[in-house]
Amino acid sequence: MQLQNTFIHHVYFWLNENNDNNRRQLIESLQKLSSVTTIQQFHIVVPAATDRGVIDNSYSVSWMLLFSSAGDQDSYQVDPIHLDFVKTCSHLWSKVVVFDSVNA
Repeated sequence: MQLQNTFIHHVYFWLNENNDNNRRQLIESLQKLSSVTTIQQFHIVVPAATDRGVIDNSYSVSWMLLFSSAGDQDSYQVDPIHLDFVKTCSHLWSKVVVFDSVNA
């Protein structure tokens, strides 16, 4: 079933040191971040053990968020919980890539 009227914000994190402790710290912080009220649903994952030429599994943790609208995602960006997350956790990652998408 295709999602309708959904804004997807998908974030990929590359940790400075991709170890269990840093991964756990980031995942726990993302779980706390999920309390932002404009988030409809979220999904926290690590790379699957798949190996095909088209797969980039070089990231450490992925965070996919579903919002009702782009406006709700904009609100999330300036939410104090999100701003605190960036402030307290940004030392963990060396790279972040974001893919935002809407219904075709």
